[in-house]
Amino acid sequence: MRKITSLTAGLSFLLMLLTSVILYIVPQGRVAYWADWRLWGLSKTDWGNIHINMGFVFLAALGLHIYYNWKAITAYLKDRARQMKVFTPDFNVALIITVIVALGTYFMVPPFSWVITWSEQIKDGGAVKYGEPPYGHAELSSLKTFTQKLDLDLAKSMHLLELAGYTAENDQVTLAALAKRYGVPPQQLYQTIQTALIKTADDDAGAGMLPESPPPGTGTLLLADFCARYNLNLKQILRDLNAQEIAASADMSFKQIAADKGIGPTDLYEIIKTLAKPL
Repeated sequence: MRKITSLTAGLSFLLMLLTSVILYIVPQGRVAYWADWRLWGLSKTDWGNIHINMGFVFLAALGLHIYYNWKAITAYLKDRARQMKVFTPDFNVALIITVIVALGTYFMVPPFSWVITWSEQIKDGGAVKYGEPPYGHAELSSLKTFTQKLDLDLAKSMHLLELAGYTAENDQVTLAALAKRYGVPPQQLYQTIQTALIKTADDDAGAGMLPESPPPGTGTLLLADFCARYNLNLKQILRDLNAQEIAASADMSFKQIAADKGIGPTDLYEIIKTLAKPL
């Protein structure tokens, strides 16, 4: 039983290590689900589920390992006189290391903050590579809701899907369900129906207007790309931001500009909304 316990603890630890690395680099959930991100055929949810259950297996095996090796463990807590003493020099060093890592991470002190920053940069890179959904968890919306939110003609959208081989039985089917049925990412379905946009007489007048709240992924957008997306005057935005003592450049992201100013990306978005003027 000791051998089984030790081997189980070792194998579950290796799997936890693997899943930890994968979850460290996987794109944000909204991006992973929208683009149907997979590694070795497994989705973000699959890897997360494996990680959780392997964690329980590891904890159970670790508990048994402690039970079977209790005498050896308590020996670590004895001084030279063989008296039990919790705060031995070795225990104190282990405790100090643990506290330093915990506090350093909480207060985002280098090098602990670097680990978190690297993960965010990798995930942001994934958002750029795979693309952002038009809104959070858009794949869970029915075709009717999805087309309404994006001002797409529902009948034309369903017709375009059918022409592309993605037949929807009704307008209540979700993008996720339809995508799973045909083995494609929800993003591909959206790309199929993008041309069904409803054009109104007010379209030209609304050029340069920003959504009420920042769309998902706005924080990772470069200011230049953001202005191009919403037809904003980049030079004017830069000039007005600098006038408000907000250091910005075209190749800086919302997150970078906001962090330098000590505000959140959403606050920066609201500021730009008040400054926005179409080209």
